[in-house]
Amino acid sequence: MGRVTRPGGVVAACVWDHAGGRGPLTAFWSAVRELDPAAHDESDLAGAREGRLAALFAQAGLGQAQATTLTVRVRHASFEQWWEPFTLGVGPAGAYVASLTPDRQIELREQCRRLLPVGPMEIDATAWAATCRI
Repeated sequence: MGRVTRPGGVVAACVWDHAGGRGPLTAFWSAVRELDPAAHDESDLAGAREGRLAALFAQAGLGQAQATTLTVRVRHASFEQWWEPFTLGVGPAGAYVASLTPDRQIELREQCRRLLPVGPMEIDATAWAATCRI
């Protein structure tokens, strides 16, 4: 990103707080760990821990980055609306669901349902963010 940014431009990135349990997938990965303690979640992804994005910027030679947090509220009309994206096989969570047998997918879905509120729900999610002027 630094190579293609004009002088005076800004490089920015953000990553959900998967390691701190404040990302939008926290309930999903909590349910997974209850059923499969050996499963790998997204907490080890680059930047998923506080301070890691700024460190990655420095390692890439981008200079001193400013780190901050971003918090959003994600609304879902129903549990089914929340669950459906996991069935598409996208990203680590979707790949995990796709790797399960149909019976295990149902078991995971129902475990998630137990962890989440009934009906319309709002999930607060936090991301780590970093910016650096080039």
